[in-house]
Amino acid sequence: MQRQMRGLNDLLQVYSQQLNKGVSLQLVSQSIEPEELFDGDPVGQSLVKILRDWALVVCIALAAALLVRFYVLQQYYISGPSMESTLFENDRVLVSKISYQLGGIGRGDVIVFDRITSDGATVAHDDLIKRVVGLPGEKVEIRSCVVFINDVALDEPYLDEEDLTQVELVDKCGQPNMSPKIVPANQIFVMGDNRPDSFDSRSFGSISERLVVGRAFVAIWPFDSWKIL
Repeated sequence: MQRQMRGLNDLLQVYSQQLNKGVSLQLVSQSIEPEELFDGDPVGQSLVKILRDWALVVCIALAAALLVRFYVLQQYYISGPSMESTLFENDRVLVSKISYQLGGIGRGDVIVFDRITSDGATVAHDDLIKRVVGLPGEKVEIRSCVVFINDVALDEPYLDEEDLTQVELVDKCGQPNMSPKIVPANQIFVMGDNRPDSFDSRSFGSISERLVVGRAFVAIWPFDSWKIL
C-alpha cells in the first residue's frame, strides 16, 4: 500500500513539473459510435442496430400519421343531435380533406366545416357537421317543411321517419316555412338531418366553401353502426 502511494506521489510530482514548464494538457473528445460500445460483442452490436432501425420506423410512422391527419384524413366525433337519425351523439366519422380538391361539393354530401363567430372581443371556431342542401346560384325555399330547390321539391330519404309523421309542422321540421333565398357564388346552404333540432343555414345563412374542412364519408363508431354516409 505504501509503495502504491509513493508511486501516485511520484506521478503527481511529474505532472506538476510539466505544468511548471508550460506543458498544457488537452482533452480530446472523440465521438463514439453505439456499436463501438459493444466492440467484439456481436449480440450487443446486433441489438443496437435493431433499436436504431425501430427508432427510424417509429419516426417515419409518426411523420406519416401527422401528414395524413393534417392533409388527408381526420376522425371527428359527433356532438349534439342535429344529424339524427343519420348520426348520433358520440358517433365517430372519418372526414376526407382531399375530396373537394379532386371534385366539387355535391348536394347530399355530409360535410364538416369551420363556423366562425365573434362577440366583438373574441373569435370562436366550431366544427359543425351538416348536409349540403343548396348549391351556388340555386334558390332554396321551404314550404310546409318541404325543401324546394329552384321550385322543385327535394327528395330527402335520410330524414327521420318519426319526425315526418308528426302532425304539427313545428314538431316535424322546426321551421315549417322559409322565404326563397338565393345561394351566393362560392357558398352552400346546409341543414341538419334532424330538422326539428338543428342549428343550420336556416338560422345563420349560407356558408363559404372555403370554410369546408372535408367530406364525412363513413361512420366508424360504434362498430355495429358502421356505414357509408
